Amino acid sequence: MTTDIDIARAANKRPIQEIGCRLGIPAESLIPFGHDKAKISAGFIRSLSERTDGKLILVTAINPTPAGEGKTTTTVGLGDGLNRIGKRAVICIREPSLGPCFGVKGGAAGGGHAQVVPMEEINLHFTGDFHAITSAHNLLSALIDNHVYWGNELNLDTRRITWRRVMDMNDRALRQVVTALGGASNGFPREAGFDITVASEIMAILCLATDLEDLERRLGAIIIGYRRDKSPVFARDLKADGAMAVLLKEALQPNLVQTLENNPALVHGGPFANIAHGCNSVIATKTALKLGDYVVTEAGFGADLGAEKFFDIKCRKAGLTPAAVVLVATVRALKMNGGIAKEDLALENVEAVKRGAVNLARHLENLGKFGVPAVVAINHFTGDSDAEIDAVKAVAAGLGAEAHVCRHWAKGSAGITDLAEAVVRLADGKADFRPLYPDAMPLFSKIERIATEIYRAGEVTAEKAVRDQLLDWEHQGYGDLPVCMAKTQYSFSTDPSLRGAPEGHSVHVREVRLSAGAGFVVAITGEIMTMPGLPRVPSSEKIRLNADGAVEGLF
Repeated sequence: MTTDIDIARAANKRPIQEIGCRLGIPAESLIPFGHDKAKISAGFIRSLSERTDGKLILVTAINPTPAGEGKTTTTVGLGDGLNRIGKRAVICIREPSLGPCFGVKGGAAGGGHAQVVPMEEINLHFTGDFHAITSAHNLLSALIDNHVYWGNELNLDTRRITWRRVMDMNDRALRQVVTALGGASNGFPREAGFDITVASEIMAILCLATDLEDLERRLGAIIIGYRRDKSPVFARDLKADGAMAVLLKEALQPNLVQTLENNPALVHGGPFANIAHGCNSVIATKTALKLGDYVVTEAGFGADLGAEKFFDIKCRKAGLTPAAVVLVATVRALKMNGGIAKEDLALENVEAVKRGAVNLARHLENLGKFGVPAVVAINHFTGDSDAEIDAVKAVAAGLGAEAHVCRHWAKGSAGITDLAEAVVRLADGKADFRPLYPDAMPLFSKIERIATEIYRAGEVTAEKAVRDQLLDWEHQGYGDLPVCMAKTQYSFSTDPSLRGAPEGHSVHVREVRLSAGAGFVVAITGEIMTMPGLPRVPSSEKIRLNADGAVEGLF
């Protein structure tokens, strides 16, 4: 079988200026990185402000399983399919993180004949955006310790410094560390730690900022720690915001690439969906809406995380109104939700599909709470039987939704035209989008609303210190912020082994963090980590250069 990387390498790519020209972007408004990728200049983006927006389509999925769902592949395939049926469509997805790429998940550029290219570069260093975010984040870390070293004029309580360091790699050994050892010349020793770059508040800020001015304002609003009286100290107090904005100036400009079928795609930003808000940048999405009649974007992991945060954080803060939702599922994944082991997925088992389809049904019901019409995409695998597919369609139909078999992985846009036509019908109709909760609702009540309405929890628990912290933030003027839930992606519950559609379970909030610059409160549940670890056999073991110097093993 031809691998994803082989398919990508054989692509007949067009010069990036030609892709830009199709969208009406003049060559002088593109900042090329080689011949097949470019950044769109800030000046050109500003010139689009008076244009009418296209229709925004979200691609989300059931809870991920080891069987695979193919959300990014479907996003790319649907964009190609819309262009194939004569629509002017633009794809918007996130940039992959090196941590999962070398860990267990692999890359995030699609797969088969529904990919964005150049696949190797997108999955590795790309245009350097993640490196810029890492540098800006760690500049602030360095400035904090330097400030303390030179007298601590701001009276920071070194026990209450909340700003950690980051790197774009899975490295569990760095979760908790002690810094500044080695004597007085190295500063004051203190306990610290690392998060992965995609969990950085700066990543979230870059993805929610509307322009450079907004970016710098948000950077200045970052809370880096507290004084002994528990009053906050901001990045602007250290005069860090200007230099950080300088490091992020180019990174804020969206990246233009192309699909295997030479259709335009904006790949920009990459916050995780289980520990951040899981969507590509607002500036890329808004730019695409000015350039295309239909914009296909995705939100990370299952709809309980990615879609909820897309609606309640990104759309709320950016003023976006989605027109339709595509919910991706596979027969294989539904069989796993129905209790079938991975090694037995090749065997037909209609009853297991029906049992596992409760996960699909729960997500469809939840999406309905946001007032946006949904359609189901059955991402086809060669072993899927007609009876199993019919079972999935019946579940969707029982909830008033169409379900379409999609063969974009094998056939490209030709295999997804039915879904493309259905999406156009939905998007051209009338949506009644509404967030799950109002701004004015108390923070803990927002957490409870998400946990009970989306996760179907029976209770939400938290220690008194966590509840008191939320109340303190409300008194400080942060009560109107949305909540970003940090939860396992594998289950509606906080137990990753609990598949299907559990209900009545308990959600325990063990920690809360205020991302004042990004504009949300993070509620951390279960065993979720902001610095993942590598698996026993990481994907990096298969990645190498061949005799011709080309990359092998990426997927």
